[in-house]
Amino acid sequence: MDDNTTPSVTAAFGTVFADQMSMARYDQGQWQPHYLSATAAIPMHPAAHVLHYASSCFEGMKAFRWTDGSIRIFRMDQHIQRMVKSSKLLYLPVPDTEMLEQMLRDVTHAARDVVPGAPGALYLRPSLIGTMENIGAAGSPSESALLFILASPVGDYFGNDDHATRILLTDNQQRATHEFGMAKAGANYAQALGTTMQARKEYQADTVLFAPGGDVQETGASNFLLINDQEIITKNLDSSFLAGVTRDSTLQLGKTLGYRVSERAIHVDEVLDWVAAGGEAALSGTAAVLAGVGTIIYKGREHVLSNGGVGPNTRRLRGALTDIQTGKSADTMNWLTEI
Repeated sequence: MDDNTTPSVTAAFGTVFADQMSMARYDQGQWQPHYLSATAAIPMHPAAHVLHYASSCFEGMKAFRWTDGSIRIFRMDQHIQRMVKSSKLLYLPVPDTEMLEQMLRDVTHAARDVVPGAPGALYLRPSLIGTMENIGAAGSPSESALLFILASPVGDYFGNDDHATRILLTDNQQRATHEFGMAKAGANYAQALGTTMQARKEYQADTVLFAPGGDVQETGASNFLLINDQEIITKNLDSSFLAGVTRDSTLQLGKTLGYRVSERAIHVDEVLDWVAAGGEAALSGTAAVLAGVGTIIYKGREHVLSNGGVGPNTRRLRGALTDIQTGKSADTMNWLTEI
């Protein structure tokens, strides 16, 4: 297939799906055999645990089509490990790692004809939900569960890699609880939604950077990095926010490119000083990869970075990462799994 074949790349990110999805059920104390099914509505009892007590976690990763037609998933092992961690934090039945890997392989292989060429990809969304039928189980974990994986052909998250984000920096709210922020749980995203919607309405911001008490953490859906010609700085990992796979990949790549990498606490004042000194900032995540920050809004004042565009170091790091993902550069880190 021609590597530019991309039947749905112009559609909004995550709105078009492959014909099949992969599914597995946990029942009677064990995982049942997984299988491929038509992508369709999932019958669910209205008393299902997930509908009342938010017993849900998920992952997001990408499979890339190389110019030779082969398909490769980026850092599948890390995403599987993170889903295992999220399921444990939510006291959901923990997926078997070998089963989850095979399900990812199966659904990717089934969708191989709709995987777009670069800069598109096949976005893979494993989701795990509690299905126990019991509305009295507020203090009990779900004893049954459904694991399913959707496949969605996607293009660039923002429509093009020149999009510079506008972010509102807030120092009086936090995205998630300190113990629970490291889970990729739907409830954490819901908690950040109200603040994000208000920021869009009042400041035309794309998202919100949460810095409770001045401690800069993450946005509603991305990790935050400060970048200049010599250094990459990001908050050290703790239980208050998500350990991003793209974050980790960017830091590892940065070291190979000669950047000094610092993982430590960042205060709001340091961010403002960084901007004033001409530094760059970026948001990292599977969907957006590495998105440059063009404006930071804090206490009603706009602080402009990189003339409101995407800075050269952000472009360099993003290009180095996408070149590995799409086969333009050698995968010396062994990050890609061929399907």
